[in-house]
Amino acid sequence: MEGKILGILIYLGVIFYLGYQAWKKTKQSTDYMLAGRQMNPFVLAMSYGATFVSTSAIIGFGGVSGMFGMSLLWLTFLTIFVGIFVAMVFFGKRTRRMGLALDAHTFPEFLGRRYNSKFIQQFSGVVVFVFIPVYAAAVLIGICRMLEVAFPAVSYGAWLLIVTAIVAMYVVTGGLKAVMYTDAFQGTIMAVMMLILMVTTYSLLGGVTEAHQALTDMVNMIPPKLLKGGLVGWTEGPHFQSPIGLTIYTTIIYGVGIGVLAQPQLAIRYMTVPSDRELNRAVAIGGIFILLMTGVAFTVGALSNVVFFNEFGKISIAMAGGNFDKIIPIYIDKIMPGWFSGLFLVAMFAAAMSTMSSQYHVGGTSLSRDFLEQHVKIGNSGSSMKLNRLGVTIAVIATLVWAWLLPGGVIARATAFFFGLCAASFLPIYVLGLYWKGMTKIGAKVSMVGGFASSMFWLLFIHLKEAKPIGLCQALTGKVTLVADATPMSWPWLLQWVDPNVVALPVSVALAIGVSLATRRMGEKHLEMCWNGVV
Repeated sequence: MEGKILGILIYLGVIFYLGYQAWKKTKQSTDYMLAGRQMNPFVLAMSYGATFVSTSAIIGFGGVSGMFGMSLLWLTFLTIFVGIFVAMVFFGKRTRRMGLALDAHTFPEFLGRRYNSKFIQQFSGVVVFVFIPVYAAAVLIGICRMLEVAFPAVSYGAWLLIVTAIVAMYVVTGGLKAVMYTDAFQGTIMAVMMLILMVTTYSLLGGVTEAHQALTDMVNMIPPKLLKGGLVGWTEGPHFQSPIGLTIYTTIIYGVGIGVLAQPQLAIRYMTVPSDRELNRAVAIGGIFILLMTGVAFTVGALSNVVFFNEFGKISIAMAGGNFDKIIPIYIDKIMPGWFSGLFLVAMFAAAMSTMSSQYHVGGTSLSRDFLEQHVKIGNSGSSMKLNRLGVTIAVIATLVWAWLLPGGVIARATAFFFGLCAASFLPIYVLGLYWKGMTKIGAKVSMVGGFASSMFWLLFIHLKEAKPIGLCQALTGKVTLVADATPMSWPWLLQWVDPNVVALPVSVALAIGVSLATRRMGEKHLEMCWNGVV
């Protein structure tokens, strides 16, 4: 216990030192929102990766893999190929150049200036501010569940308050410089701990081949409920035409794997480096980092079934009492050596703080820069920074409220929800805005609103995981979902497990292209300004 406390205190000492250094160097709005546009490739890659991968991936998705198996490794492939390579090479460079040409400081501001539309900036800013606290709450829940297991004397509710206060202290004051400096340090800790976790787990099971074979041989241990839901085995993918298969393939793999491209807290990092060279160098660092994070978490999560069964005669979900958010924390506490549990707790603290700090920052600046500043006259850079700090503070409070309200086992679902919503709302107008001069202002507006509306309709009236607890469909139609009465296992009935992004993203793309082809092209002078230095 003393070792865990000492490790956390040392870690916090370094974090606050880095936050203090960032605060001293934060003199104007560009420093607060874009870290002065002078970040080096290592800091960029580690900050991007640490923001992308947090306790929501390690605790939440690691726990999901403990229940559903290794099919989640397809998400690791997508996060590296799409989230790092495609994002840095095909999105990052153009975003950096166009963002500089437009003097954009936030992702909503980037979209608004690209289409010369205050509505687009304000609408996207409100969407980010309103919904990113749900994603941030998932991360906060993840680390607090870990702390709850490690320090049972302190309640879960108390940990919510403590962790929120710690992260808020350096984000509110230091801005994006503090976020990125601390991210790089935190990401390094995370990488080392995940490497040790992987090696130790395979050692416990006699090696890679032996471990995977043992998991394959446990197929007879799969609970009847999971078999009925479509699970075939922990080393095989589930049946696609099943509730579990559709959840894994459409929500977790597709929704998160593609949704990463439109994440405002990640896109803003492309604009923090001075040249394309830093983005090129960040690809290899970021790819290795993501492989260590998600690959290890998903593999260990699945293999925890073997370890738990060998030690306690129970599979992972039984050890966690039905709450898969607790699988990884219990695995660390019960299986790993005592010295490691303290260090891993620090790593998870780092994972949570790195992502939450970015979420607080982007949520707060979306409220202040992209909405409030459009309606309130700002006299100087100092006033703008005060307003940004107020926005971040409000985002912190909103996240805390959501963390208190959300139910157990929600980490992976809340993460996928935000990723999917961002993809449907922003991805088409973002990518087409970078590559197609024929994209029009009206096309962008219709696509963004249409994608958002399609996604929300599916969430509220079709997708069972959200429609049932929210209850709007039940109140209006008397049915849990609009397709609840369909024949079980038929495709109409299975639509309840199809992610909203499967429908909403194509709708958004079609609206963007169709309306742009039917409306007048934007002025050449504006397009020349947008493309200044881009190609």
